[in-house]
Amino acid sequence: MATLLSGIITNARYTLNEPTASFWSDAELLTYAVDAVRALWREILDLGEGHFQTKDETNVSLAASATTLTGVPTDVFRVSLLEVRDLTSSASVFNLTFEPKHTNDPDFTAARGLGSVDPNGRIIYYALTGAGGPIAAPTIEVAPKITSAVNLRLIYNPTLAAMTAASNNPIPGESDHAIQAFIIAHARAREREDRSPDPEWMAIFESDKLNLMQALTPRQTQEPETVEALFESYWS
Repeated sequence: MATLLSGIITNARYTLNEPTASFWSDAELLTYAVDAVRALWREILDLGEGHFQTKDETNVSLAASATTLTGVPTDVFRVSLLEVRDLTSSASVFNLTFEPKHTNDPDFTAARGLGSVDPNGRIIYYALTGAGGPIAAPTIEVAPKITSAVNLRLIYNPTLAAMTAASNNPIPGESDHAIQAFIIAHARAREREDRSPDPEWMAIFESDKLNLMQALTPRQTQEPETVEALFESYWS
């Protein structure tokens, strides 16, 4: 069961020898807790194991002759997959696939120069531009344009929602102690002449973080991890 951030803050207070707020306010310690959560979130995203992955199967679509998608959620941080929503619908969109490219890629540039094309069997290039969440929804540009509208499924990593002391710790893998260490390290900065986080507790945080990253991957142990050989799909 997930731990409330308030519970982690309480445990940190025991180590700080201040069970009741006096020198450190709950608001201050919550700030450190949220900073720790965001630091761990960024590390876990780069594992590529889908711990925070979600999907939108309702809002995202590509209109006929459009150069950008509509209905992109405001919390999109990193896209994992873009595909046709109903893969069994009609032959006109069944073979339509989406491939990420930078907007200055020669293939993307050439595709932009085309008129609206029939979507059947087409590869549509897409690129995310703009800041993205939590600032605003990213703009997802596409090329070439297609002659008919299509509904899409967007699988993505969202930004973290705003957190309060009553929020659950959203970091998986038994991460409470890492967040607690981060809180203590930054709280003790107020006791130090150089106002820097306590190095011993930061070392504990880094150690906990490393152990956490190792524990979170792989997410399945049914099959051994393997690497595909070059051109393996063409082997007979």
